Amino acid sequence: MRRRSYISQYLKDLVPVAFELETAREFQAFGTGPAQFKVKLNRDIPKRELLRSTSLALGEAYIRGDVEIDRDLYEVLDMFLGQIEHFRLSPAALHGLLHSSLAAKKQQQEVSSHYDIGNDFYRLWLDETMSYSCGYFKNPGDSLFEAQVAKADLILKKLHLEMGMTLLDVGCGWGFLLMRAARRYGVKGVGITLSKEQYQQFSKEIKEQHLEGFLEVRLMDYRELPKSGLQFDRVVSVGMLEHVGRGNYGMFLKHIGEILKPGGLFLLHFISAQKEHAGDPFLRKYIFPGGVIPSLREVVDLLPEYDFRTLDVESLRLHYTRTLLCWLDNFRKHRERITKERGEEFVRMWELYLAACGAAFHQGIVDLHQILMSKGVNNELPMVRVV
Repeated sequence: MRRRSYISQYLKDLVPVAFELETAREFQAFGTGPAQFKVKLNRDIPKRELLRSTSLALGEAYIRGDVEIDRDLYEVLDMFLGQIEHFRLSPAALHGLLHSSLAAKKQQQEVSSHYDIGNDFYRLWLDETMSYSCGYFKNPGDSLFEAQVAKADLILKKLHLEMGMTLLDVGCGWGFLLMRAARRYGVKGVGITLSKEQYQQFSKEIKEQHLEGFLEVRLMDYRELPKSGLQFDRVVSVGMLEHVGRGNYGMFLKHIGEILKPGGLFLLHFISAQKEHAGDPFLRKYIFPGGVIPSLREVVDLLPEYDFRTLDVESLRLHYTRTLLCWLDNFRKHRERITKERGEEFVRMWELYLAACGAAFHQGIVDLHQILMSKGVNNELPMVRVV
């Protein structure tokens, strides 16, 4: 009987359904029943790379075009990532990748590497709000735009805003949340970001929408907040905690507490994990350098140390799966243009990122939580939950 190659056994142990594998030397079928998909390997993947990291080895092979599949990428990854507990990872071999510096300058460079690749690029596949975070699909037929507006409104309702209040958005992106808050509630807001492209676009929007009397945006690190002299009634942070880094969560919460008025509310919206881990090697190398997903429990455990009282915790996990699939669909509609401007490998890398993240949320590998908390005791809020 012909001896199977290493990659054959490797994939057999990871894929829970029937599939076919074709290489230059062999064609094999695995599992029982009809094959769910076919993998064509155009070039061997070194065994040492497969042993070092499953996600990095297969991800890089896919980017290069060494791996092809005959079924939708998300569908295949949704099956494949259900086996993530069997993925190989050598922390020692990838220590430098999985444990980067938490210094402010280094983190600024990491944020810039992702968010400053061009507003025009993001505009192609995000919705009109330019929201690069989980939407909130209240109704089955909601569009991505409707879901992003609903997400902003959900957050603003949870914050119990009133006319004249001050609101800080830490990691404000392109500014939609603050602009929505200013127009609907008459609050005065400040947004801070490390992305020069986001800062420039948001500054332009403030002027064009005549919101100068209500909003301002600053190119600023959260570590600079205590020295700013600013104080706020409300603080929100959407999708920024993932860039803070394990080891800095306490400092982040301390600085938020220092600029939040007693009884003030803080809504923290972040991708979370069940347990603490250093991160995925592929995502850290190609998509989010330095990015770490905190566990829900490590964040909640820190809150009492900085006098934050937990008021509400909500999971939006499946909303993020749907959001990512909307982004992936939009991205594919502009595939030809993006390929022409940035190259085939860039496109395959981003398709893989969006599809893999969608599958990761669907499989419960990661979650999305919103935590509403108060600085000290607040007895003035309604006793019923916002719906």
